Amino acid sequence: MEQTEMDQSVRRFRLEKGGFLVEALLQCLGKDYLLSIWGGEAHIGAVAMAQPRPSLSDPSRPSATASVFCYVGHKEDGLVKAVSEWLASALGAKVVVTAGLHWDDLTPEGIRQVEKNVLALAEMIIDEERAGKNHE
Repeated sequence: MEQTEMDQSVRRFRLEKGGFLVEALLQCLGKDYLLSIWGGEAHIGAVAMAQPRPSLSDPSRPSATASVFCYVGHKEDGLVKAVSEWLASALGAKVVVTAGLHWDDLTPEGIRQVEKNVLALAEMIIDEERAGKNHE
């Protein structure tokens, strides 16, 4: 089996704030994106797939629709839905997002910090892609 280095179509992002390290791996697949997000105890908790569409309230604005699958007992469904729709809408592409985020005894404040970290990573990804650094 041959192993190759990551090229520019695969990039890794990391953000640690408030004591919570969240990581992401973005893969460009043609015009589409696959984003894996993890933190704490690595696993897969939920998956969302989104596609861009015109906003229902204002067809001149971009929006997105997502479908979500969540494993029993996991709570990443809302986050993967939000991130996948945000990326699909902002980048005008189909997007699949998977996430597994788990820390034992997480407080409500900790949950909010993890969510902020994930959203900050998504914003970094959108900014880089809009700048045309990687995905032609």
